[in-house]
Amino acid sequence: MEKELLRKKYKAIRAQLSNDFVEEGSLQIANNTLELPIWNKTFYHLFLSIAEKKEVNTEYILHILQGKDKSIVVSKTDFKQDRLQHILLQENTFIQISKFGIPEPASGIEIKPVQLDVVFVPLLVFDQKGNRIGYGKGFYDRFLAQCTVETIFVGLSFFDPEVMIDVENTDIPLHYCVTPKKVYAF
Repeated sequence: MEKELLRKKYKAIRAQLSNDFVEEGSLQIANNTLELPIWNKTFYHLFLSIAEKKEVNTEYILHILQGKDKSIVVSKTDFKQDRLQHILLQENTFIQISKFGIPEPASGIEIKPVQLDVVFVPLLVFDQKGNRIGYGKGFYDRFLAQCTVETIFVGLSFFDPEVMIDVENTDIPLHYCVTPKKVYAF
């Protein structure tokens, strides 16, 4: 199915989700991540959720990572250069909301994408082959392309996969996608 149609469809569906559904689904997704064979790694990149867009609340995964004493990395968006900067999350890291509504670190120790072992990836929708659709700006595709071939990409979604998504040569597929009901492996 065409990306723009799917993007529009899933933005509308997500906008209608109740806060209770988002919280319950997010907790179940976090619990389901425990089934993944990823917990022997060191550096985990986690996106910080935009609540207004009804994204999966990654706070539950953050607590799991902290409980397992993992190194957690979060992004700061550079819209001038169309890239993400990756910052090590520490106890004293100040998180601020950007003018685009994105929770981001104000500053901190930069971590290069090649250092990351696991990346939790935001998305609107994914298909049965692990292709994903985000918001359409390409930030994550450019970021994931900078990681190593060993880096594991884990999508987080409230919804089951679509049958097929149009793929472009710049699209980077997921290795896993976790929903409230199931873990998909690709």
